[in-house]
Amino acid sequence: MIPHWLRRILALTGLLLASAAAQGAGNPDNPLEIDGFVEEARSLERLHGVLVAVDGEPVLAEVVRGPALDKAVNIKSLSKTVMAALVGVAVREGVFEGPEQPITEVISVPPAADQRVRKITIGHLLSMQAGLQRTSGPHYGPWVNSDNWVNHALTQPFVDEPGGDMLYSTGSYHILSAALTETTGKSTLVLARSWLGEPLDITIPSWPTDPQGIYFGGNDMRLSPLALLAIGELYRNDGRHGGVQILPEGWVNTSWQPRGESRYTDDRYGYGWFVTELHGYEVYYGRGYGGQMLYVVPDLAVTAVITSDPSPPSSPSFTQKLDALMERYILPAVEQRSGSARSR
Repeated sequence: MIPHWLRRILALTGLLLASAAAQGAGNPDNPLEIDGFVEEARSLERLHGVLVAVDGEPVLAEVVRGPALDKAVNIKSLSKTVMAALVGVAVREGVFEGPEQPITEVISVPPAADQRVRKITIGHLLSMQAGLQRTSGPHYGPWVNSDNWVNHALTQPFVDEPGGDMLYSTGSYHILSAALTETTGKSTLVLARSWLGEPLDITIPSWPTDPQGIYFGGNDMRLSPLALLAIGELYRNDGRHGGVQILPEGWVNTSWQPRGESRYTDDRYGYGWFVTELHGYEVYYGRGYGGQMLYVVPDLAVTAVITSDPSPPSSPSFTQKLDALMERYILPAVEQRSGSARSR
């Protein structure tokens, strides 16, 4: 059965009848009309689609180019936001005790690992404050070319103490995926489909695994913009969907509490979510390489998804251009539509 919000989006975009190319011409039925938005979106050559909901109701759905909004795409490092949700469900299910639990209680640590690994908690992995040398950036290639990604990540040298600076590292989230599999005996794909796919009524396709068959914890998941919208709505509604508490009570606030800061954007980071300010509102967002974005703006009841070409190369400034779309076009239009303009 297609849920109500999905039927509204399908009707809004004509996804069942129109091609993505036809949608690229704009949709006159979009209830959120923004002067100049489509032209600005088209000028961003990587941008594929934009989907915006207010109070769970779709108000903007545009496919500028690329796949339709119901087609799964590579969300790159936005996978970390999804993994953080899975960890939250694991806490609710009693698989994990909580963010303060040492990782040595949920995953096997190789003998070559530094003894300080015992100080790393689940929360440190979620906030990327493990203290271990990063497995992203220049260290990404050697990591994914190793014969054991988990052991490689756990045996990196310490460059900070656990709980210190945020060190962006996809390996931290891969360790979490491995911990879920080791503690439950089920793959992260099976858990994702059971814990998020079924209750949210979204499709979660398979995605790549490491040499040991552990599903990639922080990269290369495949989800449609519609599925991402449902995950964003889950967080906007404090972990509830359809009257059912899917994430533990308080998990959303815990996830949105800043713990570290990005060295590249100065935006703060919690558990799988960055925190910034756009158009005078506090905004929580997950991001993936090339411009895969999930925004939640609680004060305006906004959830927004933007997907883009995930293939390299991509300039870091492209994400800033997507933030500008939110700040200059989408948030002011929602504000005007809802009459919620505030004095600043």
